[in-house]
Amino acid sequence: MTSNIALDAPRSPSARTKRGVNWEKWGWIYMRVSGVALVALIFGHLFVNLFLGDGVSQIDFAFVAGKLSDPFWQWYDFFLLWLALIHGTNGMRTIINDYVATASVRRILQGALLSSTVVLLVLGTLVIFTFDPCPAGADPELVASFCADIL
Repeated sequence: MTSNIALDAPRSPSARTKRGVNWEKWGWIYMRVSGVALVALIFGHLFVNLFLGDGVSQIDFAFVAGKLSDPFWQWYDFFLLWLALIHGTNGMRTIINDYVATASVRRILQGALLSSTVVLLVLGTLVIFTFDPCPAGADPELVASFCADIL
């Protein structure tokens, strides 16, 4: 069965007349830029957590609480979270577009992907910026040992 639909050549003048934002192009550019930034952020994260100090044995609740109390590390983790999650979401979106043939199933999967991404970004951001290892009025038996001096 042959189709009578003719496609314009990619470089023909009629192919360039579409208006609006080319989301695929910006998604492609984002993947390249965020990939480079993520490599730097991830290696920095691994270096600080695994090689400085006592290595992996230093990582416990107090270590994480100390990092999340510093604004530098809050913003560092914020950018790591947002870049990585959006990078991964864009990759999954591309896979869905490439392998799901049915338009309705594609929309459902993309909607689920978008919903889960938004939820994870909101929750992750809240944890990064509102984390308090020693909440006021908490039962001393339920908080970290170093909170006993504060409570």
